[in-house]
Amino acid sequence: MTENEIAKVVVDRALYIHQGLGPGLLESVYEAVLADDLQRRGLQVERQKSIPIIFEDRHFDEGFRADLLVENKVIIELKSVEQLARVHKKQVLTYLRLSGNKLGLLINFGGELLRGNIHRLVNGLPE
Repeated sequence: MTENEIAKVVVDRALYIHQGLGPGLLESVYEAVLADDLQRRGLQVERQKSIPIIFEDRHFDEGFRADLLVENKVIIELKSVEQLARVHKKQVLTYLRLSGNKLGLLINFGGELLRGNIHRLVNGLPE
């Protein structure tokens, strides 16, 4: 599957989950449910995937943890807040740059509606 095909499945399933559970739960709940749902659809999903940092030819294991890494291609950062801050998008873009991945989704389950709370962020991925 391509990054865009993976993203379509993730967005569809996130919408379904948000409709079923609603807003207001902890981020970890949405993470567990979405990961399970994607895995049941045959996708490889890693939760809290540690991504090391390489800086000045030095390797640091204390990099960051991606909430979800799907098919080793798409980083999913989940939030459960009333409103996203600009720093959340910057966080995902930095994760993409440092990991070498090309597509990230920032999904905020905290809003009344999920539409408008899903952001597609790219790092060199052709549109």
